[in-house]
This record gives sequence, C-alpha cells and structure tokens, in this order.
Amino acid sequence: MNSIKIRLCSMMFLQFFIWGGWFVTLGTFLSQNLQATGPQTGMAFSTQSWGAIIAPFIVGLIADRFFNAERLLGVLHLAGAVLLYFMYQAADFTTFYPLVLGYMLAYMPTLALVNSVSFGQLKQPELEFGQIRVWGTIGWIAAGLVISYAFGWDAQQAIADGALKNTFLMCAVASLVLGLYSFTLPATPPAGRGQQLKLGELLGLDALALLKDRNFALFFLASVLICIPLAFYYQNANPFLTGIGVENATGKMTLGQVSEVLFMLALPLFLNRFGIRWTLLLGMAAWVLRYVLFAYGDAGQGLWLLVVGIALHGICYDFFFVSGQIYTNSKAGVKIRSAAQGLITLATYGIGMLIGFSVAGQITQAYTTTEATDWTSIWLFPAVFAAVVLVLFAVIFKNEPLQQQTEDKQP
Repeated sequence: MNSIKIRLCSMMFLQFFIWGGWFVTLGTFLSQNLQATGPQTGMAFSTQSWGAIIAPFIVGLIADRFFNAERLLGVLHLAGAVLLYFMYQAADFTTFYPLVLGYMLAYMPTLALVNSVSFGQLKQPELEFGQIRVWGTIGWIAAGLVISYAFGWDAQQAIADGALKNTFLMCAVASLVLGLYSFTLPATPPAGRGQQLKLGELLGLDALALLKDRNFALFFLASVLICIPLAFYYQNANPFLTGIGVENATGKMTLGQVSEVLFMLALPLFLNRFGIRWTLLLGMAAWVLRYVLFAYGDAGQGLWLLVVGIALHGICYDFFFVSGQIYTNSKAGVKIRSAAQGLITLATYGIGMLIGFSVAGQITQAYTTTEATDWTSIWLFPAVFAAVVLVLFAVIFKNEPLQQQTEDKQP
C-alpha cells in the first residue's frame, strides 16, 4: 500500500472513530446522565437526519464549487471538536440539544467529503475504494473496544458515575486531530467550479422519474419504512444492553460491524445466485428476527440471543441497504446515477430515519415507567412493523435482473 493510500486509510479511520465513539452510547448517556425522556432522545438522534438532509446543500453549493474538499473537511472537523467539547460539558438536555444539532450539521457533510478526497486520489476507485472505506468500519469498531475494554466507561458503576460523558472529550480530541490532519491531505479542488448550479440536480429531483417504475417506487417506499426499525436499533440498542446488565455492551456491539464486513464479501455471490428480490427480502427478514431475539434475550442464559441479534447487523444492513444502492445504480443511467443515489440517501438517512427516531422515542416512552422499562414490548413493535413491510414487499415486488452492469452502467 502506497503512502497516499495509507493517508487516506488514516483519514477514514478517524472519520468513523469519531462517529462511533459517541453515537453508539448516546442513548444511554441521555437517559442516565441527562435524564432525557424518550421523545427527547428521539430529537437528539434525529439531528443525524437533519444533517443528512442539509449535507447535499453544503457539499453541492460549497465543496463542489468554491473550496477544496480537504480544506472544508478540516474546517468542519475543527468546528466539530469545539462542539464535542461543549457537549462533554453539557449538564442538561436543554443545553445539549443545540450542540448536538450543530455538530451533526457539521459532521454529516464530511461523510461525502472524505469520499471525494479518496476518489480524487485513486486511479481505479471502483477497485480501490473498498480498501480505503473498510478502515472506517475498523475505526468504528476500535471506538467501541476502547470504550468498553480500555476505559470501561459503559460499565454499570461507570455509567452511574457519569463516565460516558468522556466519550465526547475523546472524540473532541480525535476531531481536532483529523481537522488538523485534513489540511495535510492531497489537494482535491472543487470539481464543479465555474459550472452552472441547477437546483434540480442538487436536490436529486432528476431521479424522481425512476419512481414511475412500479418496482422502484415500491423499493423507495420500503426503504423509507424499513428505516423505522433501523432507528430503534441505533437509538435503543446500547441503553437496552447496558440497562439489562450486559457487560462491555459497547464492545460487544462492534460484532455488528465485523459482521458487516464479512457479509459485504458474501453479498455479490448472493445477488448473482438469488437475485435482488430475495436479497432484499432476506435483509428485511433479518430485521424481524433480530428484534424478536432482542425481545426475548437477557444478560444471563439468554445472552446468546442478544449476541446473534447483534451479529445479524451484517445481513440487516448489507442485504437491504447496500444491495439497495446496487439496485438503484442498475436502474439509473449515467446522467442521473448520482442524483438517484442522493434520492435514496435522502429517503433513508433523511426522511426515513427522521420518522423512525421520532417513533422510537414515542414507543420507548410509552413502555417506560419510573419502576422499569418494558423492553420486550419495545422490541416487538419494530419486529412486527418490519414483518408487515416484508410481507407487503414480498407480495408486490417482482424479481428482475440487475441490468446493464457494463458500458454506461459501470461506476
């Protein structure tokens, strides 16, 4: 691996170390340290969705036309370091919320920026980018292992002592490092400098024509709906595991990212053998199974149910969301490929997750009393919801080949 790739891998490692270092334990921190209600926790997690909705404007209007990607990346991470430090100091939800909102508005655009910097330096990005991106997953895993096994911040007594706030300080330092490091990265000039700005392209409106296709319209709707169960995992998994007494819960949750890497390797084989319909259905079925396992698992003899549920993350995410990106690419032509991917991202991480976090917050609140939290009922809700989406999708969606994967369809 040459020096440029090593630098890009380091960038990607830090990018996702920062996110995984505070986002996984956010729900536990909010409930245990800031005494946030279910709806308030949903509001905090929804800042990710607002960031995803705003990000295309920041990248499209600024990074693509006026400033080098690596410089904007540096500025946003330096600003993020300041905001994370103030999040570390926040003593109540009222103070914390505007800080986390500001942070996610700054962070979410950096996901596209690190990709732009990488693509700008790779001679064969379609072959080499995976080698870079996997270091982001490794960074996320490393953050969870550090929290659980190096510092023990998610241990029961440590949580009671308020130790989880240290995750924000750790990530503030990492964000400062990445912010400064970004200015040393190879120059990535704005690709759209001097070009006419088209609002339709910026919003991905050109891709709306794909919704005339019955199959794609159904997939689009399913993508929005399946994000409601997804939001339950992001928002509730860590509070659930720590709340029922699972030791080193954050470290154990990294098994999901390990699974993600492994199933990513199996995805092309499954697509070729069974097609897009069965791949998407398996991804949705994994959500149903995961939440049933969560509903009936415990920290004792039922721990294996929870571990299997965590390990299903690779199928849940790769077989629906990643294969969905591949399906979208196959349906779109060269001219609207980027717009189509932007439309799906807006549907999932934007609209879908925004609705999902709100629903998860309300359901969690409904089954939480001062005495206890009814986790079985909380997890059965997304299990049933995902099952309904699965059945409807299975009945209506027709199998079709992934078309034109050569010539004009190659990335």
